[in-house]
Amino acid sequence: MPSTTTRQDSRIKVLPEPAGLPAPLPEPAVDDLRLETVMGALSDPLRLRIVRTLLLEREEFDHPCGWFGLDRPKSSLTHHFRALRDAGVLRQRQYGLERRSEVRIADLEARFPGLLALVAAWTP
Repeated sequence: MPSTTTRQDSRIKVLPEPAGLPAPLPEPAVDDLRLETVMGALSDPLRLRIVRTLLLEREEFDHPCGWFGLDRPKSSLTHHFRALRDAGVLRQRQYGLERRSEVRIADLEARFPGLLALVAAWTP
């Protein structure tokens, strides 16, 4: 079996998955990730900023939307996070009343090698 090389940016923070996480909310399977859908989700500057922030600045395994400090109505943020989850960019889990998000780094690198390095290198 040939080996695959990824061009993952060394600045991307990959943290180990802690034990006992809630199950993720529904998301597309890795084989169902489509480049045009992922790129469509990332075409919005706010969503691109959310993903870049999670890649480069995360402090924990996953983060609630309040961690980003975005000055937007909750309904707007819910829309953006859902668009990223539906496209397969983010994985979200429900912790009581709070949803926390992480980038699906391994899945996206497996499907689209180098894509996250481009997101990490983007300058807002």
